Amino acid sequence: MSNQRQLFQRLFEDNSKKVYHLCYGYTGDSDSANDLMQETFIKVWQNLDKFRNQSQFSTWIYRIAVNTCLSYLRTAKRRATDELNDTIIENYTEEPSEKQEQVALLYRSIAQLEENERIIITMVLDEIPYPEIAEVAGISEGNLRVKIHRIKHKLTEIYNSNERV
Repeated sequence: MSNQRQLFQRLFEDNSKKVYHLCYGYTGDSDSANDLMQETFIKVWQNLDKFRNQSQFSTWIYRIAVNTCLSYLRTAKRRATDELNDTIIENYTEEPSEKQEQVALLYRSIAQLEENERIIITMVLDEIPYPEIAEVAGISEGNLRVKIHRIKHKLTEIYNSNERV
């Protein structure tokens, strides 16, 4: 197996779950998230020889995933919020457990955030290190910490207002 193929395989194993979560945060649909994850890794494979080591591989992959998701949302002219709500309602028509209901409410709440806020909070939930999130978001780590604090506060308000509905 070539070195490039081994590197790609390792990158896929190390990053595919996180990329899937990011894509799911945009689409709220597991099939679309899987498609976007695959599309992201096709682009990674096609551009692997162009990687210049100016950032970590994972940061580079996240940027590709974010651009892939944003492009998907633009071309499909979809509103992630509406899709996410509809998908969660469909997926939880069976007797959902209290935990499933809380997770569904969390994703509905995240879907109501602005795009850049969704990116950041999804990466925080995936426990991506702050320096890497800051690099993907294109802001300083200090600014990121302030944004995360504000996003958590906003998300709590949205979650609590949705909980009462």
